[in-house]
This record gives sequence, C-alpha cells and structure tokens, in this order.
Amino acid sequence: MSNDVQFLVECLSTELVSMLMDTYGWDMKRALDELYASETYKKLSDPECGLYYQGAVYVFSFLKNEIENGIIK
Repeated sequence: MSNDVQFLVECLSTELVSMLMDTYGWDMKRALDELYASETYKKLSDPECGLYYQGAVYVFSFLKNEIENGIIK
C-alpha cells in the first residue's frame, strides 16, 4: 500500500472511530477493535477496492450495516 493510500485510510479510520463512539456510546478501544475486525475495514484497506476514496459518512453506512446486520451492503 502506498503512503498516500495509507494516509487516506488512517484519516478515514479516525473519523470512523469517532462516529462509532458517538453512535454506539463505545469507548475508543471498543470502537477501534470493532473497526479493525470488520470486513468494511478490510475493504477500506484494499487499494484495489478504492473505498478509501469515499467520504467517512458513506463508508460508515457500510460499517454500521455490517455491525447491526452482520453483512455489508
């Protein structure tokens, strides 16, 4: 993964963790654990997928659906 892609993934991850904490009332450790264990994060980290180009709200919709329903849509 290039440095540019890694930077984008890290920036999005920061926003996603904050959104998880706000939405579910989780502490930072729980939010990080959930994010890093998710299929959404795997796709976000995959340069071929290109999900890292999307906005945090769009990516969060996938993550939220995965957490609540166990699937990515």
